[in-house]
Amino acid sequence: MEFITDRNTEEIEKVVVAEADAGQRADIYLAVQLGVSRSNMQKLLDEGRVIRGTKVLKANYKVRTGEELTIAIPEPEPLEVQPEDIPLDIIFEDEDVVVVNKPRGMVVHPAPGNYTGTLVNALLYYCKNLSGINSVIRPGIVHRLDKDTSGIMIVAKNDAAHISLSEQIQSKSAHRSYLAIVRGNLKTDSGTVATQIARDKNDRKKMTVVKEGGRDAVTDYEVLERFGRFSVVRCQLRTGRTHQIRVHMEYLGYPLVGDPKYSPLKVPFAINGQALHSQELEFTHPRTGERLRFEAPLPEDMQKIITRLRNGQF
Repeated sequence: MEFITDRNTEEIEKVVVAEADAGQRADIYLAVQLGVSRSNMQKLLDEGRVIRGTKVLKANYKVRTGEELTIAIPEPEPLEVQPEDIPLDIIFEDEDVVVVNKPRGMVVHPAPGNYTGTLVNALLYYCKNLSGINSVIRPGIVHRLDKDTSGIMIVAKNDAAHISLSEQIQSKSAHRSYLAIVRGNLKTDSGTVATQIARDKNDRKKMTVVKEGGRDAVTDYEVLERFGRFSVVRCQLRTGRTHQIRVHMEYLGYPLVGDPKYSPLKVPFAINGQALHSQELEFTHPRTGERLRFEAPLPEDMQKIITRLRNGQF
């Protein structure tokens, strides 16, 4: 069998087997590393999309320490995303943009395991038109938030608005500010974290700080309130990497409260997911040129935590 790569291949992933993972079946090991189902991984293996050197691997191959495995991941088949009548918290809307307050727990766009109930499904029901630049899977989506990060997002209703907003985010003229509740008492009142971030070699669902080979990531932070074991922090993004604030605060030693990936320890608060809220968004309107600023109120779960902290109830 030959290694399968073709025009439909979206990306090539390379995975180096750690000593602790040696002896696992290739389908089980790679499913975990790439964050896909075992059945999907078996399909890739059966299609000849996984190699070690020049050898095409089978699903039952036992991986060995130090081996570099190459996986050709095909572009997902187009999906027909259905509109769904899901309530939206609209902060602002005109003929070009929609500014929405996304709740914690809502996925932004359809993906394996989440084809319904997403923000895109709701937007397709609510809006007659959305930008088509990001295909049928992500219409109108200029930037994303993690499933369990709440807060403000901007959506483009047409391609011209999408291009303008994307350029503003790329050039950093659009500003995004987040509020986070973290573990610990930060040593300084403010600062900047500038690192490179890449996917974690041992857990493909996580990102991590690396010395080289990653993408530049810069976060400014400011401590708003201190409570000894916990702090309330404002974070400003200069770049927009996956999990950036979550990774950077964990890197500093002050992980986000409730973060299941980067701070799995129990906390004395009721929150499902990380205590992170996209609070403020500022951008230039793509048609009028007017500078606009919007703010999304804190969700109830984070507001309750802050109230308890202020009252010493922790």
